[in-house]
Amino acid sequence: MKTFKLISLDVLEDTSNELLTRTIPLLDGLIIDREDEKSQWVLECLLDKKYFKYFSKIKEKNDAIMLQAKITKEANKPATFMTSIIEINDIEDHINVLFLGKIIDLKKGQIEKTLKSLIEEGYQGDQLLDKFKDSV
Repeated sequence: MKTFKLISLDVLEDTSNELLTRTIPLLDGLIIDREDEKSQWVLECLLDKKYFKYFSKIKEKNDAIMLQAKITKEANKPATFMTSIIEINDIEDHINVLFLGKIIDLKKGQIEKTLKSLIEEGYQGDQLLDKFKDSV
């Protein structure tokens, strides 16, 4: 296992075919690459207690939650994870939220979406390739 400092955390909320970003201020956090056969990561976040209801509702529904996290340095690009909440702990004036999930590649998803759209528009062969290059 490898452990890294979690620098920032955003929740990506899907509303009306649009992803909205909710920044969650971290008091402290770690991210652990479990290096297991399922390629799972654990994100551990120490947060203000005011987020207890927000994350409890998500956990009760057993909903998947998409997160973006910056690891090690603020200058790093955020990594995107599809997670579930495995535990919420009450710690005096704070809460500790544990997420378990997999890293996902949003860029790959966007590329696939663009390509599918161009194919649906009727582009094929070299014309498809040229139009795709212009779109990406």
